[in-house]
Amino acid sequence: MSSEEKTFQPVKKAPTLEEVSAWAQSFDKLMLTPAGRNAFREFLRTEFSEENMLFWMACEELKKEANKNIIEEKARIIYEDYVSILSPKEVSLDSRVREVINRNMVEPSQHIFDDAQLQIYTLMHRDSYPRFMNSALYKDLLQSLSEKSVEA
Repeated sequence: MSSEEKTFQPVKKAPTLEEVSAWAQSFDKLMLTPAGRNAFREFLRTEFSEENMLFWMACEELKKEANKNIIEEKARIIYEDYVSILSPKEVSLDSRVREVINRNMVEPSQHIFDDAQLQIYTLMHRDSYPRFMNSALYKDLLQSLSEKSVEA
């Protein structure tokens, strides 16, 4: 790997004790921080539901897009990866939301997946988040940061 390639590697900043403690206050606080999303995604991987976070993050990226051609391309990829019944990474959506997406795929906008994204966010919040808060992954992270702050 050349030195130029290394400079483009995202820097994974370790979360602070304050950040990790804040994740316990609300799911929104967890989802607001990159470190929180990464830790939660790691947990989801252990539950075989990482696709929920990947879908949510892909929808967030799509919303930032302004170019119509790129929106159509990204929407098609998200659809094939997470909405299509044939996809191994299919997320759990109700039939109403799925039908609306199918109709809107003719001319997708950056908000085509908003209802689906909200459904998956709610699912992660209700189902996975409480388990994450009780998981060894979260408790170990909190413990190790607490020990570091005592040493400092």
